Amino acid sequence: MAFDRQKILEAVKEAKARAKPRHFTQTVELAVNLRDIDLKKPENRFKLEVVLPHGRGKEPKIAVIADSAVAEAAKKLGLDVISGEQLEELAKNPREARKVAKRYDSFIAAAPLMPKIGKYLGRYLGPRNKMPQVVPPTMTNLEPILNRLKRTIRVQLKNNPVVHAPVGTEDMDEEKLAENAETVLNAVLGKLERGENQVKSVYIKTTMGPAVKVER
Repeated sequence: MAFDRQKILEAVKEAKARAKPRHFTQTVELAVNLRDIDLKKPENRFKLEVVLPHGRGKEPKIAVIADSAVAEAAKKLGLDVISGEQLEELAKNPREARKVAKRYDSFIAAAPLMPKIGKYLGRYLGPRNKMPQVVPPTMTNLEPILNRLKRTIRVQLKNNPVVHAPVGTEDMDEEKLAENAETVLNAVLGKLERGENQVKSVYIKTTMGPAVKVER
């Protein structure tokens, strides 16, 4: 039997109800446990970008790696900008490069700098599934891409048969959280050869709270 929105909503409500108050706004997370999947085969692993219909619930940190027009457009929007020259400095400082990869949720990059990004930051961004969204060097309107990135999460299946994904924050409307979770779940099912038959279980939880199973 397939997962439906109502069952997901019930799990969201219970997860929020069972979450103890914290001194920060907790993320609401989806966990999908898989079965009958051989992750030694590269074709069974995947990386996904999923646009959440109701957003992430908080502003992600986005940096722009660019010179020229793209850098100027980014500065006007108040975004952090990393220049080509700064990229070369990061190449000499692996610790700082790792910090940059960890600090930001997403990156936008001007196309001419992609070879340098691959060379100097690729080893830090790749494993985190944070390779940049590439734009032309003459682009001056970054808002459409920025708005999409703010609602986009990255999901990947790598070495373990489980997919974890943030679907919002605990202060969001429960219906919206359920729709976000359903969107991610459907995206994951779409990558599985036998769809829901390869799903062992699905859970909803807050950052520090107990996991609540989504019943079928």
